[in-house]
Amino acid sequence: MIRSPDDFEPSLELSLHDDALAYVFTGDALVLAEREPRALPWRHYRMLGIEAVRVHSIGRHQGRDHVAVSLDASDAGELTLPPGLRAAGLRQWFGELNDTDLSIAMRAIQLLEWDRTHRFCGACGARTEHMPGERARRCSSCAMSTYPRIAPAMMVMVTRGRQMLMGRGLHFPRGRYSALAGFVEAGETIEQAVVREVREEVGIEICDLRYFGSQSWPFPHSLMIAFRAEWAGGEIRIDPNELADAQWFDPEALPGIPPRLSIARALIDATLAELSGFSSR
Repeated sequence: MIRSPDDFEPSLELSLHDDALAYVFTGDALVLAEREPRALPWRHYRMLGIEAVRVHSIGRHQGRDHVAVSLDASDAGELTLPPGLRAAGLRQWFGELNDTDLSIAMRAIQLLEWDRTHRFCGACGARTEHMPGERARRCSSCAMSTYPRIAPAMMVMVTRGRQMLMGRGLHFPRGRYSALAGFVEAGETIEQAVVREVREEVGIEICDLRYFGSQSWPFPHSLMIAFRAEWAGGEIRIDPNELADAQWFDPEALPGIPPRLSIARALIDATLAELSGFSSR
């Protein structure tokens, strides 16, 4: 599961200098060397004639400054890159970029996206400005402040004896299933969201809700909060607006499941390990 290193230190004050490790984006695509992709010092990009349009401090890790860079004023236009560089969405770099660089890049894109989408005040339309000493933008007219958006989302693995409940999202790759998931609504707790989403998506009731873990997921700005739960009653009745399918699966007959970078896979693997012990008792 991808997560920021424990010794990563967020910072608001870093500048873009030649030795800073730069996470360079054009739109929502991360720009890296075609061969041996990894975070590179800004010097490498500068010497290729690349110019930064917007810059955000990310933080420090193992004594190195890490900075997010956007190459586009609008983050929407196409950009011709020098030979040897490739721009691709973060998902496309899965398996190529090391876990530490990927986790920091996931921070970078969220900061750049927040900065891009909050250049004007949502209340009065005036321009916003960066607030010194805070990760925020303040309206130059009405003084409303905006902070990076984080959308909390629940995820839950429901078990019934040795069976695991997994659903297939409407836009999942063919044959892939995962734990149930959904966004928290205004006014409810994360626990209430889990119960509601399971009831809405598959029509069953759950009990024995237990926290598993969390993961920042920048598609575009989610915080996935994962749980385990037990089936308490009801038969599967899927909401076709939410799921293409949902089934109970035996551990020995699982369908296609998410890659190991996600908390969904960590949740599935942990459940499988527990059920393996359960089956031997």
